[in-house]
Formats: sequence, structure tokens, C-alpha cells
Amino acid sequence: MATQPVNKTVHTFDKARLEALLNRRFFYAPAFEIYGGVAGLYDYGPPGSSLQANIIAEWRRHFIIHDHMLELDTTIMTPATVFETSGHVARFADWMVKDTQTGDVLRADHLVRNVLEARLASDREARGNAEHPANENDKKKKKKNVKNTPVRLDDDKVKEYERTLAQMDNFSGPELGELCREHGIRNPDTDNEVGEPQQFNLMFASSIGPTGQHPGYLRPETAQGHFLNFSRLLEFNNGRVPFASAQIGRSFRNEISPRAGLLRVREFTMGEIEHFVDPNDKRHPRFSEYRHVVLSMLDRNVQLQGLSTVTPMTIGEAVDKGIVANETLGYFLGRIQLFLVHIGIDPKRLRFRQHMGNEMAHYATDCWDAEIENATGWTECVGCADRAAYDLSVHAARTGHALVVREALKEPVVSEREVAEFNKKALGQKLGRDGGVVQKIVGEMDQRGLERVKDALLAHGSATISADGREITLTPDLVTIQRKTFKQSIREFTPNVIEPSFGFGRILYTLLEHSFWSREQDIERGVLSLPPVVAPTKVLIVPLSAKEEFDPLVRQVSTQLRKAGVFSRVDDSNTSIGKRYARNDELGTPFGITIDFACMSLTERDTTEQLIGPIDDVIAVVTDLVQGTLDWSTARQRLLVYDGVQAVD
Repeated sequence: MATQPVNKTVHTFDKARLEALLNRRFFYAPAFEIYGGVAGLYDYGPPGSSLQANIIAEWRRHFIIHDHMLELDTTIMTPATVFETSGHVARFADWMVKDTQTGDVLRADHLVRNVLEARLASDREARGNAEHPANENDKKKKKKNVKNTPVRLDDDKVKEYERTLAQMDNFSGPELGELCREHGIRNPDTDNEVGEPQQFNLMFASSIGPTGQHPGYLRPETAQGHFLNFSRLLEFNNGRVPFASAQIGRSFRNEISPRAGLLRVREFTMGEIEHFVDPNDKRHPRFSEYRHVVLSMLDRNVQLQGLSTVTPMTIGEAVDKGIVANETLGYFLGRIQLFLVHIGIDPKRLRFRQHMGNEMAHYATDCWDAEIENATGWTECVGCADRAAYDLSVHAARTGHALVVREALKEPVVSEREVAEFNKKALGQKLGRDGGVVQKIVGEMDQRGLERVKDALLAHGSATISADGREITLTPDLVTIQRKTFKQSIREFTPNVIEPSFGFGRILYTLLEHSFWSREQDIERGVLSLPPVVAPTKVLIVPLSAKEEFDPLVRQVSTQLRKAGVFSRVDDSNTSIGKRYARNDELGTPFGITIDFACMSLTERDTTEQLIGPIDDVIAVVTDLVQGTLDWSTARQRLLVYDGVQAVD
């Protein structure tokens, strides 16, 4: 007998119902709630903490262990000079606008996006094309609030809004201000006008030391810790590239107006990988294993046309066509896709969007975001950038510490080049302080410049160079330029960096949305279909009765599961078995074991199908199911299918 299919879409997704479940079951909640809370700060409860820990554990297995990455744990508090050098102090900012009457602060791009999307949604409803039919509560609200009356837009205006939204991430601050004026965009909460966009740096400033003599910041990302430790990492890896370092840790961003739950917070856990690679060879030795992985891709050229049409394409084809810059970047895009789908993200609601010119980070040469669709739209959950040599170069220049790779060449390279030699004594006597200026200018000349000076000295007995608007005359007694032969046995270079960066809170929330549904026979029975690999609790143990004679058997089953490394939970409350299972459906528990003296039954969460068998057989099967070495269809072959009916009252 085949397993009966489950209709998970019979009820329209209801975000309010999901949020009520997450709050009731304490997946997460506003931090400092009894003090009124602070926007953008959240505490995770037991199921949320376990879910995040399981996602992170799987991330470590999928990336760190799979690719033998070097794991780091660097400090959160960072001296200001580090972020001044990296460019974060000058550039790590978003554009904000203020309500001209109340002073309320809004993030400019979010304001424009939300208002235009709301107008398009209103237009669709006016045309009878609403995505979801209005329920009774919505209808009552509309009767009370005239502003909710659907408004139909001109066709040209619809196209204009759609083009604007497709390019939203490419607009500068002044352009966002122009959009507000052009489209009459006001603060939706007050209907007041907003002022001109201003830049707001997102880092939390602090100080180090009792007198505050050392200014610092809470890190907005973990990446700088990798770069500052590059020399030690390189030595640990026997002086060879490519290699990757990885870090999981807390980061902090002082978001302008965090209003989207876990999707926009001020403190969050992230995982970052820095893959150091030869700039002349960005191939990846294992790329061929993942060429076949298909991604839904939205490249920058499509966006610049005002479109948001994705193209399914193998990552191999994308690299071959130059859509993705190189094999190593493509390798990580493919691995990111596999990871997200493995932990339960719906692949139909996952896309990879390429950054456009204006939104590209100051350090990046190519960047793609893994965006996951949810009730608020498409949200960036993973960024994957080619940071080139920017970070290592600027930190080396600031500190004088060479952050380079020295590679012994198999065959020495013989070359010839012009070299300037200075008579420092004569320079000082004849030119005084200008002697140092001459050494700096001539010493930094390229080969063409040196050849011009050499030719002038040989032809005319003198040459002139410009310094601060002045002409300085050089003669052969001050400087000579000769062609010399060099034999190079060591190649020295600054590696480039490919960086995948993961926001675990965003991944966790979108996973919860993708997993949530209600049972066909009862919309109030919500279910989280979390995969066993990340589910907070793997197995629910349900004694058929609360009688004491069941206790030894419950302890035996619990102990055997614990020894097998399977996290289980006992529910011996006095409520019915059906209600006990319903409570754990809300927690995403994939399997349940009902204990009776005669036998044990194993229940699968989504289908509620039951299998029966002896204790040892059931425990062996559920252990294999949790570890992913067995699927339910195979489990049905190892145990008997129970032909009774589970209580669902």
C-alpha cells in the first residue's frame, strides 16, 4: 500500500498564523521584552536555538569539513584603524530619510520599494488579479480604512514601477531622493513628506580601555579577522595557496529601521569563508564535480533592462560564458545552492542575483546574492563575492607587514630591466632636500619613464623631471640608469579572495516560512516540515499511558536513542496522543514513537503514517532515518505498516 500524498497547499500561507506559532512555541522573541524591547534585537528560545545550532553544524560539515578549511574565532571588538583601512568607516553605510514632521527615520531604498510594491499590489487587486483572495478580516479593515481601497494604475505607470523595482539596488542616494519626489512617496505611517536621503554608517562605535583612548567598533562582519591573520594561516598551510579559512560568529549592524523580524536585525550570527587564490589562476580543482548544478540566475544585464526574469543555467555554462567571473566563484555558488536545498529551502523560491555597478561593494569585482523568496519578497541570505586583492593590499600598505605569498618557481625566470642608481652624497650636496625627492620620483618610475631619462642623459648630458610644479635637472654624476639582468627564483604575489558570507538568522526564518503549512482537515493544526537534519527535536516519545509501569520502557527507549546520538523528547502528559503529536508538529519534530507493551509504532510527521515493530527494530529504523541513511519508503519495507487510524482529536 503506497503512502497517501499530503496536500500542503490547500490553505493559503498565512504569515500571521506562522508568527503566532513561532511566538507561542518560543522559537524566538523580542529581546528585553518585559522592558518594552529594542527593535532589531531578538532572543532565541529552545527550539530556535537548536534549529540554528543544527543549521550551523550542517554548514560546518558541508563547507569546513568538506573542503578542509581552516577555522578561526577572532574578536568582535575591533580597533578603529582596522575599519578605517578597510574602507568601512567611509563606505559601510545605507541611505536614510526623515519624516519632515515627526523626525522618524526610514531606510530610503526600503521606503521606495515598499511603497511601489504596495501600489502594484493595489493595482492587481483593482484589476481582479490579487495574489490571495481577501479574507473576512481584511474586508472589515477596508471598510474602516478608505486608504485600503484598491487603486488601478495606468499600464505605463505599472511598467515604470516594475522597471524601477528591478533596478532598486542600483540607485544612489540622490537618485532615491529623486524617486521619492517623482512618485510622491511619503511616510506610509504618517502620510508626511520625507527629506533628502542622507548616509548613515551602520557600525556600532565604541572605545577600548578605561579612558577611551583607543576608539573601536563592534565588527559588522567577521572578514577582517581572516585578513589580519593571513600570514599565520598561510604558514599553517605550509605556505601554499589556494586555501580557505572559515569563521562562525556574531556581527553587529546598526540598522536604520529594522521592521522585518529576523530578516533585518542589529545583532546576528554569520558564517564567512575567505578562499585565498592565485590571482593568475582562479580555477578550482573540484569545479568539474559541480558543473551540472542548475541555478536560477538573474544577471546584471537583465536587471539593467528593468526586468527580473531568472534563467535556469548550470554553473558550468555560466562560467564558460563569463556570466560568473571564474571557476572558484562558480564552485561556491553551486555549493551554496546544494547546502540551502539540503537543509530545506524550496529550490523554486531560491535565485542567484548578480550585483549591479552602483551596489557593488567597494572591494568586489563580481558578486552574487543567494536570495530566498518569503512573505516580504526576495531577501539576500548569502553573498558570494570576488574581493580581489583589496583587503590584503590595504592592510599591508597601512601596517608595512607584507601579506603576500612567496612561491618557489620550478624554472627560474630570467629578465632584463632598467635600474636607477643614485650618488646620494652628490645628490645631497647639489640638490639638498630635493635629493630625496629625486630618489622617490625616479625610484617609482616604470620602465618607459626610466628609458626616457636614460636616453636624455646619454644624448644631452642631462634630463629634467617634474616635482610639485618645479623642474629638477639631473646629470650623470647624480644618477645613472643601466640595464641589468635578473634571475628570479621566487614569485611574490598578493592572493585574491573569494568570499561566501551567510546570514544564519535570515536562512533560519526563510526555512521556517518554507516549512510551514496547515493540515487539510484543520487549518488550526500548523505543521513545520523541517528536515530531520536540522529539526530541533528528532523523535517524540509518547507513552500510550501515563501509568508508572511504562516508565522503565520509556527510559530504555530514551537511553537507546541517546546512545545512538538521536535527540529525543518524552511527552507523558495526560492529553490525547493526537494532541501530543499536534504540539510537536508545530516544533517540526519529524518522527514519533508511541510506546505500548505489545509493540512500538513509528509515526512520520507529514503523512501521519505509522509503522510498527519490535523496540530494537523501530529504534534502528528511526536512527537511520534521522542520520539520513534511510528514507521513509525504505523504512516501510523494514517495518510493518499499521492499518489502524491515529487519533487526531
